[in-house]
Amino acid sequence: MSTPNYSLYLVTDQSMCEARGRSVTEVVSLAVAGGVTCIQIREKDGNAREFLHQVLDVCAIVPDDVTVIVNDRIDVFLAARTLGASVDGVHIGQEDFPASVVRQLIGPAAIMGVSASTPEEITQAESDGADYIGIGVVHSTDTKLDAPSPLGVTGTSKAAHFASIPAVAIGGIKANDMSALRAGGLSGAAVVSAICLAEDPTAAAQELLQEWSRQ
Repeated sequence: MSTPNYSLYLVTDQSMCEARGRSVTEVVSLAVAGGVTCIQIREKDGNAREFLHQVLDVCAIVPDDVTVIVNDRIDVFLAARTLGASVDGVHIGQEDFPASVVRQLIGPAAIMGVSASTPEEITQAESDGADYIGIGVVHSTDTKLDAPSPLGVTGTSKAAHFASIPAVAIGGIKANDMSALRAGGLSGAAVVSAICLAEDPTAAAQELLQEWSRQ
């Protein structure tokens, strides 16, 4: 496994992909062509077997230098690993299994991301062995209806300063947020609709990455 690059982090959403007439795998392929560096496969509606097949399909087309993360489902991650998939880790929220327990389940080498937006949550995540944290939401979003109040770019950057591990922003992020988030100390930006709902996911990814790299 290569060193993770969280700069442009795609979180998949099957319903959004299908709204554009594409499968998750098709969107991932197009997004990777545009420069996406990390992919989190998220499936809230399907069963475990469907989710597993989605993970296997994505891993089969993603190059080795793109990190692949499974959202929430430690069982799906472990099953995919057992079947030989090059899946790199899991991402969990504050209401999932405790991060310390997840670390024991997935082992020391797998990547573990934890959603954490307060100083206390960030400190605990680091103590529990997180490799990176997800901070948000930056802006209000329809993707996660139970999301906390938006932090804005400034609030997200302030939260990131409490972290000694990479911090990835998430929540309603658009291309015009990217350079400010990087300047604010974030290690990456996670997007959902900006790519999954894009008319051209490759071009959308290219624009996001270009803005991230802007000085």
